[in-house]
Amino acid sequence: TRGVTFSPLHFSKCKSGAMVTPLVKHKIVKKKTTPFRRFQCDRPTARVKESWRKPIGIDGRMRRKFKGMPAHPGVGYGSNKKTRHMLPNGFFKYVVHNVADLDLLMMHNRKYCAEIAHAVSTLNRKAIVERAAQLNILVINKDARLRSQEDE
Repeated sequence: TRGVTFSPLHFSKCKSGAMVTPLVKHKIVKKKTTPFRRFQCDRPTARVKESWRKPIGIDGRMRRKFKGMPAHPGVGYGSNKKTRHMLPNGFFKYVVHNVADLDLLMMHNRKYCAEIAHAVSTLNRKAIVERAAQLNILVINKDARLRSQEDE
């Protein structure tokens, strides 16, 4: 074993329980991380909710985009097409409802990871996690709803 070094990619290709890595990991750039808020939603007297609405007042300084006003949402704030909906780990999420859904990800296990749907029972979750381990598919929420059942 002297002089032999293994790259991280070597372990990602191994089937022996090593974690799956994405094929290509792009740097995710968010142009704006804070949400666009509705104008005057912070006023205690106005009582408007925070969700964005286009300002429509006839003399409103927000609609006229005066200097010092918050920015409006626009097409320029969109994400890069390659990294849109990408998770921070470099995978795209695919919601799985049963074991048969995992077969769709068999050839795409380096691009998509599985997320077990909310309404799946504990018994089916165990079967999905076992099958995903055989197919070398990453399951993001593999520990969900399993720990509380084992404690009882």
